[in-house]
Amino acid sequence: MTLLLLAGTSQAQELACELSERGTPAVASLAGATRAPKPLALPTRSGGFGGADGFRAYLAEAGISAVLDATHPFAHQISQRSARICADLGLPYCQLLRPAWQPQPGDDWTMVDHEAEAAQYIAPGSTVFLATGRQTLPRFANLSGCHLICRQIDPPDGPFPFDNGMFLIGRPPFTVADECDTFRRLGVDWLVVKNAGGVAPATKLTAARELGLRVLMINRPRQPSGVCRVSTVQEALDWVAAL
Repeated sequence: MTLLLLAGTSQAQELACELSERGTPAVASLAGATRAPKPLALPTRSGGFGGADGFRAYLAEAGISAVLDATHPFAHQISQRSARICADLGLPYCQLLRPAWQPQPGDDWTMVDHEAEAAQYIAPGSTVFLATGRQTLPRFANLSGCHLICRQIDPPDGPFPFDNGMFLIGRPPFTVADECDTFRRLGVDWLVVKNAGGVAPATKLTAARELGLRVLMINRPRQPSGVCRVSTVQEALDWVAAL
């Protein structure tokens, strides 16, 4: 068996370590969105596959016999494609999808399906902290009356795409105290975040709750249907062991 681990999350990091320690024949794949990602404990390829045909070709060339998808919950195009092609080829496929965040007492969340809906709820003049990554920035063009702050891991390739914004460089994890200090220093009124789930990324939500900040929560996109799906690293390892 040769397992393909579609990586890009902290759970994928854990899986790579466990699979390596167990001697499971496996290779990891990263989409290449982060310039200097943390190294994985498995042989790793970086960059896209070149679409559906490229992915099919890679599976055949690399002799992949099963696919474990531990990508980000918002990497839905990758997951949808991978699940569909594995079904076509008769390859075992499993998606590790961590549970979505749920509002807690004291939270002030507004749920939306798309970034462009933000302008319906965020008043002009607000300072908005975008914890959604640089790739979705164009979708916030209609927040022209707000001050936008976009946090990203890598230094930007160019200036902020709008006159009313700035980049903030930082590499997670961040503690609750870190996030509180950042939000206070920047005078943040709204936090905009994708519902990625997970323990470490939730510190910004805890900080928002403690500071009484409003949160615009972007719902997850549709995930593959009719597939094997687990929610923990251990469940994913059990699936691999049963192959």
